[in-house]
Amino acid sequence: MDSAAADRFDTSRFEASRNRLASLAYRLLGSAADAEDAVQDAFLHWQSADRQRIKVPEAWLTKVVTNLCLDRLRSAQARRERTAGAWLPEPLLEGDPMLGPADTAEQRESVSLAVLTLMERLSPVERAVYVLREAFSYGHAEIAAILDTTESASQQHLHRARRRISDTRRGGGEAGRAADRASARGIVEEFFAAASSGRTERLVALLTDDATATSDGAGLTRTLLRYDTPQRIAAIAQAGFKPASAQRRFAGETPAAHYALVNGAPAILFVIGDEVIGTVTFDITGGRIAAVVGVAAPARLGRITEAWRRYDEPDTPLVHQW
Repeated sequence: MDSAAADRFDTSRFEASRNRLASLAYRLLGSAADAEDAVQDAFLHWQSADRQRIKVPEAWLTKVVTNLCLDRLRSAQARRERTAGAWLPEPLLEGDPMLGPADTAEQRESVSLAVLTLMERLSPVERAVYVLREAFSYGHAEIAAILDTTESASQQHLHRARRRISDTRRGGGEAGRAADRASARGIVEEFFAAASSGRTERLVALLTDDATATSDGAGLTRTLLRYDTPQRIAAIAQAGFKPASAQRRFAGETPAAHYALVNGAPAILFVIGDEVIGTVTFDITGGRIAAVVGVAAPARLGRITEAWRRYDEPDTPLVHQW
């Protein structure tokens, strides 16, 4: 095989792993754009490596991408961005290959907005161990080799990560949320109808007693907006969903509201033309809403807008105009 043919073969081997590597990087970083950058950096490493000495390309690439992501998480810039209180993960539309493996409850849970947000409480190494184990089913010996640590250390990191996430995870998690997609859609549509029509009592009844809501304030605030009682969540939902000229002025045009699945969870997408201007994602447990996450900062909506534009036939809007 000549050098050009060898390069094409090696490039094809990398491309065969690209989606898996991007899914790993997205879970570690919570940003599709940063995940793409990490995968591209890994490709440059792959090109410059002595590939004939790499016995298991998949393992080698996993190690490179994981450590590139850890470097990003540990960087001074990332620490400033993530500790400033204004960071939320980037939402992805159902079908996005970056969402990666979704065969088990653990895999689906690991890419939910709720868990991606909670993973901010973990150290970079704890986050890596949690993702490699829960989402990609690596054994502790394999994880130890990827992170240059010991099996016992990997087990300890996983134990701490699971405890920190479960201690703050509300309700039954993925199993309760995804058990019945039709029911979940009905709950979201009822929530939207109650909010847009001003039925406060019905809104409160749809929320769990310890429900929370988080919003990035469309990127206009330095910190996240948080609401931690059903009454406050109902009030902010009515302010955001009830028809009013303020919403039209803010958006610039009249948006349509569509039901969708975002990171595996039921959601409402607000769309103008072919551009997504906001997402509201719901975490549903036991027939009630346990958490609401609103994302409207344009920097977080580029990839979901691209995915939306590829939809052949979007669902009929929940409401055509405000």
